[in-house]
Parts: sequence; C-alpha cells; structure tokens
Amino acid sequence: MGKTCISISGKQFLINGQPVYADIPGSNPQVHGLLFNQRMIQGIYDDQDHREMYAHLAQRDLQELDPEKNSTALIAALPEWYRYGLRAVTIGLQGGWPVGMGNVEAINHNPFGPEGDEMDPAFFGRMQRIIEAADEIGMVIIVNIFYWAQARRMSGTHAILKALRNTCRWIKKHGWTNVMIDVANEFDIPMNKNHPILQTDEGITALIEIAKEASGVPVGSSGCGGTIERQAAIASDFIIVHGNQLSRGELYDLYRHQREIAPDKPILCNEDSPCCTRVDVSVEAGCSWGYYNNYTKQIPPCFWGVTPGEDLFFARRMARAIGIPVEPLPREDQFVLMGLNPEEAFTGLHTMRVACEFPEEVNKVTFYKNGEKIYTSYDEAFFCYTENTWLGTPFKVEKGDVYRADILLVDGTVITREQSI
Repeated sequence: MGKTCISISGKQFLINGQPVYADIPGSNPQVHGLLFNQRMIQGIYDDQDHREMYAHLAQRDLQELDPEKNSTALIAALPEWYRYGLRAVTIGLQGGWPVGMGNVEAINHNPFGPEGDEMDPAFFGRMQRIIEAADEIGMVIIVNIFYWAQARRMSGTHAILKALRNTCRWIKKHGWTNVMIDVANEFDIPMNKNHPILQTDEGITALIEIAKEASGVPVGSSGCGGTIERQAAIASDFIIVHGNQLSRGELYDLYRHQREIAPDKPILCNEDSPCCTRVDVSVEAGCSWGYYNNYTKQIPPCFWGVTPGEDLFFARRMARAIGIPVEPLPREDQFVLMGLNPEEAFTGLHTMRVACEFPEEVNKVTFYKNGEKIYTSYDEAFFCYTENTWLGTPFKVEKGDVYRADILLVDGTVITREQSI
C-alpha cells in the first residue's frame, strides 16, 4: 500500500478516503471530489530511432535526446504543480504526438514490441520512478497504455491483448494505489482502424473490462475531442473525455451529455488546451479538467515546470478555483507575448500567441509584423494564425523583424506587447 490511494465514490474522486481537496483549509466545497490534472504524455519519451533529431532544441543544450533526464525533470517539477493544486498527470507508455516535430508514425516509442510481449525495462523503469515519486507527494498518475501511432507498430489483436494484460499485471504486482488507467488515447480516432479492438465500442469495452480485472485500479478510456462515448462510459470506472477544439459552451454540453449516459460516475477531461477559462466551466459542471499545452509539455524534452505565461496562468486559475491563495499579479505581468524566443522554435518555426491571465477580459488581439497587420485573433488561446484551441500555425521569423500584439480589452483598454527578433 502506497502513501497515496485514489478511489471513487459516486461522482467523486477520493484520495486517502476523503474527497480530493477537502483536506485543504478553506477550500471551495464545489471542487471537492474533482481531480485537476495535466497532460504530461511524454513523461517517459524516447524516440529510439531518432534521438539526434532533438538536438536542435537550443534551450535544452542537447547533443541528443536523453530520456532519463526528461523523466527526472518531470519528477522535479511535480511538487511545484502540487502546491498550485494539481493532483494528477497523464503519462503515456506509447507517448503522444510531439506536434511540430514531423511525422509521428516515424517515431519509435513502443515498449511492447510488435507482438506485445515485450516490456522494455527502460520505459517501464521511468514510469515506475514517476509513479513512486508522485505517490510520495500525494499525486495520481493516469497511465495511458495505447497511442494510435505506436499501436500501428503492433501486429494485431493478440499483441494488443498481451500488452494490456502484461501492463495491468505489472501495476497490480507493484501494489500501487495512486494509479488509474486510460486504456487508449482517443480510441475512436480513425487512425486506429487497423486495430478494431481499439477502435470499436465492442473492442474498447472488452479491453476496459480486462484492465479492470487485471489491474485492480480505476480504469477508463478516452475518445476524440468532443466525442460523446456511450459504451466506453458504461464500462468504465470513470469517464474520460477530451475537450480539444471545443468552445466553453461546447465543453459544458459535452459534460452534460456524458452525465446523462452515466449519471453516477466521475467525469474527467485529461486533454484539452491551454484555455484556462475551462477550469471555471468544469467546476460549474462538477467535472475534472485536464490542461494540455502542446508547446511546453508535449514536444520533448519538455519544460515540465510552471513556466511563465500559459502554464502560470492555468496554475493560478486552478489554485483560485480550489481556494488556494495566490497573490495578485501586477497588471503588466498578466499579458505575455509568447513563441518568438529562440528556445521556443521547433524545426526553425515559431508559433506566436498571447497568453492572458484573464482571457475573458480580452475582446481581440491584433498582431503586427514590422508595423503591418498580419492577423486578428478573437478567441482564447489567442494564436497568431489559429488552427484550433490548442494549435497555431507556425512560421519562420527573420532577424530584425519586429512583432507587436495589441490586446483590446472589453473595457476599451489597449495593452501592447512587442518583441524584436
């Protein structure tokens, strides 16, 4: 038995027998039993065939990717996140897509081997270190087992079943009580069509049932952003949803419709966006929200700590929702122009955006290059060239360019942020 025990009672998550956050003096009763979490899917990441490809990431001072250092840095960051109220992170045994780093199917991050009968000791060793470090400080690890791009490296249903059973037995053997399972990241994604047992309602239901019996920990499986899952929800101990691309109202409706399917189970979003207003929507809906920052937390080796801008603003939003005191930031620190520093480039391209502590105060953000208007963003997360809530279109910058963002607030105030390359 570990120090941290996650369990479920009705619609609430419990840690060590009491609703999450109920142990915090003066905490908001509306959040008791919720589980604020973050997608740290690349926590044990290793692109075994292309480690040298990551050496261009200047901020990490790399010769090549070092998987052990990446995991160690995540462990070091967990206490800081805990202080703001984060109580769970999702780590993928098959990782995720480091968007901006090329062809995800070329990445070799499959610890199970083609037949599903391998358990790469380096991958599983890093996962063990993270689980046990989280246990020490009172945090939960949501272990995601399958990711479509790596599942394609597996030969068939028999391989999926072997890998699932072996992983669940491994969890049970160690007796960890701070673990939950997400069987497949977005199981219904079209790219899973070569594995019907992952993609179909019948298949994922069977996998959830196997995982529940073999692991002894709470089990669910996530669907694609915005999709409403019936069979997976009914089979799961807790319902996992993704909020990618959804507006605040659409996220609220997603929660509402999932609640109609399984009214007495907790609903947990473990992937959305850096849109921190979703914290408030989720609290009102009585559901747990998961922050996802593609740029600081999914392109490895990641900046795992509470970095300035989006990370900090989410952390502070979460803390306030819980009832953890945070000192007000000076006005000038509430708006950050992001994505233009050398260390923020990926494959030579930059994704410019404006992070705001209170996005609901913003009417629009207009971006300029060398004094000429290039784009206007009306919606959080205020990307220059928005693709959706979690992704902007990257572009090349040149030395001598000057970029400016005029942030028009709803009260008519204009806040300007400018950066020279």
